[in-house]
Amino acid sequence: MKGMILRTFAQDILMALLALAFAIHAFGPNLGETLGQEAFYDQTGKFLLITVLPSVVIGAVFASTSRCRASGGLLCLLTATGVSLLMFFALGSAFGLHGEETSLVMFGLAAFVGIKFIEFLFNRFRHVIPGMVKRVLIVGNGPLAEQMGDLIAASGGRYIYLGRVDCPSTHCDLNDPAHVGESGQGPAGRLLRVARNFMADKLVVSLAERRGYFPVQEMLNCKLSGIEVMDAPSFYEKVTEKLLIENITPSWFIFSHGFKVTWLLRAFKRISDVLLSLTGIIVFLPVLPLVVLAIKLDSPGPILFRQTRVGEGDRLFTIYKFRTMRQDAESKTGAVWSQVNDPRITRIGNFLRKSRLDEIPQLFNILRGDMSLVGPRPERPEFVATLKEHIPYYSERHYVKPGLTGWAQVSYSYGSSVEDAIEKLRYDLYYIKNISFMLDLRIILRTVGVVLFGKGR
Repeated sequence: MKGMILRTFAQDILMALLALAFAIHAFGPNLGETLGQEAFYDQTGKFLLITVLPSVVIGAVFASTSRCRASGGLLCLLTATGVSLLMFFALGSAFGLHGEETSLVMFGLAAFVGIKFIEFLFNRFRHVIPGMVKRVLIVGNGPLAEQMGDLIAASGGRYIYLGRVDCPSTHCDLNDPAHVGESGQGPAGRLLRVARNFMADKLVVSLAERRGYFPVQEMLNCKLSGIEVMDAPSFYEKVTEKLLIENITPSWFIFSHGFKVTWLLRAFKRISDVLLSLTGIIVFLPVLPLVVLAIKLDSPGPILFRQTRVGEGDRLFTIYKFRTMRQDAESKTGAVWSQVNDPRITRIGNFLRKSRLDEIPQLFNILRGDMSLVGPRPERPEFVATLKEHIPYYSERHYVKPGLTGWAQVSYSYGSSVEDAIEKLRYDLYYIKNISFMLDLRIILRTVGVVLFGKGR
């Protein structure tokens, strides 16, 4: 919800500035001259207050009650417009709006509402705009095909689910004349006809087992006819930004794009790690004495917590954190995952975890080269040994340096079980497959949001 509000706030500011520029161009003096006037910035702030504030607040209220979709979206827009008009008439005099300024603001408000209405129409009817929403036909049957259907249904309107078509080659031989239809095209042409009849943009091949009956000719016909053909793991990755590790094979890893960690990228990450970790240490330096004092006063034990973790290439290293649990937390149980509302976590430790301040000492791990700023989170050797036995491809996450934050950390809640580890591995492998400067930047920005809103575990 908070992320949605921030996105709406940023979008509405841009829309309001665009509407104001349009109003100035239509009614006011030359925009370039206006930008040079000091009073312009003061009036712009008031215009943003009248337009953006009602839009964001009313939008958040409607969204919290799940009414800001479909017809509710139009009601949301009308309500926000009404509040904006009330603010305009109530505060116009206090804002010093007179004469042409009043007309300018009114025209700007009308332009802002018009842009928001166009946005509403786009979100409401984008599925009928050619090329905006992909029409997907699933080829195959069984649990994997059902999973792809459920995935499309939950894609938020990005895809249209046309249905499933059983793969003809799974139950017939293409060389058998008995299966050739009256048209002479046979089963190989049947799939193409179905795809054309439903105007499919994309075929997702969801076969539980391809060996021996992969429909090569059918797929080739569709591909050469301009219909995109994807396998289920690739489609899953595209929709969810994680990997379907249960249905990928070693050959998929070898022949799929990505997994390319070049020396240039490693050098760039190392330089940025050093610069950003030094910056982080300087920024947090004034806070450190307060954190140390709070830990000391809250519970007996050391300030720092040291633990062995598995790093790049399965190399063991010592990770440093501020202590957030009692010093005898695992004296009786041995190595166990932390749980929600874990009684071993101290009062100060709970705050440090939510704010991620407990991770600050890991900036020194980054300086030493044990870790990177962004990468899969390092696990304990005891857990790694267990997870390797239960989860395929778990070792592959150790091909890059572990990170202070990662794609799994900003995309999934804190994990405390094998099932959670599987889900987080999907994100970790997606990160390694698509590792880049832009993805790192995206993760860092999302981590800032997690810290600001206290969404850590």
